[in-house]
Amino acid sequence: MSGYFLYHSIGTFPGKAEALRGALGRFADDWSAENDAQWPTMLSLRARFIETWAGLIDAPAGSLTTTESVTAGLYALIGALPRERLAGRRVLVAADGFPSLHFLLQGLAPRFGFTLDTVPLRPGERWVRDEDMLAAWGPDVGLALLTFVTSTASHRCDMGALAAHGREMGSLTVADVTQGIGIRPFSVADGAIDAVVSTSLKWLCGVSGAGVLQVRPDLLATCRPEFRGWFSQENPFSWDLDAFRFAPDARRFDQGTPSILPAAGSLPGLDHIRSLGLRTVAAQNARLTERIVAMADEAGLPLASPREADRRGGSVMLNLGDAAAGLVGPLRARGLFCDARGPVLRLSPGLVTQEADVDRLFSAFEDLGARRAAA
Repeated sequence: MSGYFLYHSIGTFPGKAEALRGALGRFADDWSAENDAQWPTMLSLRARFIETWAGLIDAPAGSLTTTESVTAGLYALIGALPRERLAGRRVLVAADGFPSLHFLLQGLAPRFGFTLDTVPLRPGERWVRDEDMLAAWGPDVGLALLTFVTSTASHRCDMGALAAHGREMGSLTVADVTQGIGIRPFSVADGAIDAVVSTSLKWLCGVSGAGVLQVRPDLLATCRPEFRGWFSQENPFSWDLDAFRFAPDARRFDQGTPSILPAAGSLPGLDHIRSLGLRTVAAQNARLTERIVAMADEAGLPLASPREADRRGGSVMLNLGDAAAGLVGPLRARGLFCDARGPVLRLSPGLVTQEADVDRLFSAFEDLGARRAAA
């Protein structure tokens, strides 16, 4: 048994350690070889990572590149947009989005001349309703940042409806798909989403530092990243100081010498998820999350996630009040791994989690008095 309920943090799969050792061992051999093949080999590895990611979200060729983190990807995009896209307009975010992105936008607002407008949660609720985002979203919104699946409630937004509204308002729509990609279907094929930021760390079972930025090709052509370098050029090896020209594709968002190691460390997870297929991965998760919901109801433990499966990501959160954080250590001692954010205990079962682990979890809740503590 595994007892692992932390896919919202770091994803894993059977045999991950061996697969990761193999990938990093090959990286070490290639990087340490006393020849001139290092960079051709490394750039080919990075290209395979980019191609794999593009396939995951049906992204057009040349529209996706790597970035260190979701926050770095959003910063690169904001700094590349024509100034009139945001100056004097609102940037719309939901209060339950990932805080790092909110912190970034707060800091950028004065310099880029936009007003950050945060749509609040309704009193007593754990996620921002789609209808509240729509109500706040007028034609003065230059950009809306949408969270595909939230990290503290596992609320899955209606991305299609929200993006369609953004088109009507003339806004740019950016999707943070970090908590949903690899466990819920997502595609940019219809062109409704203008840009995507994400990481490979969660349900894709990768490592930190393996973020991505994808930009719709016609928008990409207007972007002039302020954070640029020799790899931003069509030919990185052009060192003519007076002839800098951006690459015609997403490479314009590259800067200095690219990082390869996160791609090498994440490809085993990406390959594993791709080989299984989303339907298989999601089906196992659905069995486990429905069991968690049913047992939470039976135990009298209140949900902090939508009850309907089609409105959730791959996690189920429980609202345990002041007891949440205090349960993490005792559960760990029993070989059950989860975490807490304020009053919310976060449970994310995945490929290594079994039904018996869910049963053990709720038996531990009973032994630890979780219902009494949360009351």
